[in-house]
Amino acid sequence: MRGPFAVTIGMKTALAVAVAAVTVSTVIGVLVHHLTQADQLATARSQLDRQLMDDAYDYAAARKSPARINPADLPEPVARAVRSGVRVTYLQGGAHPVLWAAAEVSDREVLARSRSYAPEARSLARLDRTLGAVGTAATVLVSLAGLLLGVRMGRRATAAARTAEDIANGDLDARVRPGGRDEIARLSAAVDTMADALGARLEAERRVTADIAHELRTPVAGMSTAVGLLAPGPASDLVKRSVQNLRRLVEDVLEVARMDARVASPETEQRQVSAMVRRAVAGLEGVEVRVVADTVVTTDPRRVERILANLASNALRHGAPPVQVEVDGPAVRVRDHGPGFPPDLFAVLHTSGPQRFRTTAPGTGTGLGLTIAVGQTRLLGARLTFRNHPEGGAEAVLRLPDQPSG
Repeated sequence: MRGPFAVTIGMKTALAVAVAAVTVSTVIGVLVHHLTQADQLATARSQLDRQLMDDAYDYAAARKSPARINPADLPEPVARAVRSGVRVTYLQGGAHPVLWAAAEVSDREVLARSRSYAPEARSLARLDRTLGAVGTAATVLVSLAGLLLGVRMGRRATAAARTAEDIANGDLDARVRPGGRDEIARLSAAVDTMADALGARLEAERRVTADIAHELRTPVAGMSTAVGLLAPGPASDLVKRSVQNLRRLVEDVLEVARMDARVASPETEQRQVSAMVRRAVAGLEGVEVRVVADTVVTTDPRRVERILANLASNALRHGAPPVQVEVDGPAVRVRDHGPGFPPDLFAVLHTSGPQRFRTTAPGTGTGLGLTIAVGQTRLLGARLTFRNHPEGGAEAVLRLPDQPSG
């Protein structure tokens, strides 16, 4: 389930590529900056030191030179180093950097030469701006490439996930049809293989179920005929009820098999909704019918009545009376006053739909009632929803289409 902001694989890939690009460009920029700065400073110091040596020869020959003797603005670190007998080059930082070169020419005199270091500073600043622009452009381009790659990977993964969800919801014809040889392609191929295997297994189960039901029709019909010849009594009544239950079960299984094989088709005609509701619940004790608004719809009345009968019977079996059937135009609500749908069954009803032969409690039915109701609803182009009523009990709402189903 996605929230208001879901981080996709494409976004993660693009973010990872962008972080890597920023890291690489930053490291390269810092390295180039420091190497260039060190090379500039070493070259400038070497040049100024050579000029200072020339000035020292000019001083010894009493010739004029740009160098100065004991300048007042000589930095204190330079003065201390020179007094120790060391020839010094020194970069004085600040808003206006100055490069110094100094040497001792006598016991009390220091020959010093200086020049502005601003040209090198400006050159280094231009280099930094160039590195920043190139790094930004490279980061943007690499990030876009990563985003495109991530989006492509995300789409392929999303397609595989959606196909798996469709298969889980009953669409066994859904396939991914992967391309490529990477991990996502292998995942997609595995989903398709799973769908093929699941479809083959379900088809085999459906055929077995349908064959068994067809084979049972003849003996069940014979049993029904034979039961009619029994003498009246408690034993014969029990046998009759058992045979009727067995016959209904066989018919339910055959109905599910026909819907699974997609050979069933609705036979539509115009009918009043309230009339179909009353016919559906006739003979069911504990069911109340209430008409809020009535209407005429074009549908298959036999299938609508089967849906409503299954819903009402399910409410009587698993809920508690009274079972209320409310007609409100094309919508029919079936509500009981029991504990409502159990949490596990309620979750199934809102994801993959009711599962055949699954009941809320053992010994309370075959679990085909809701399966048939949902299958018939889809065949009619109607909609069937389930919920737990705020005032208690389970509620199923059948909304019939205003137009006939295609």
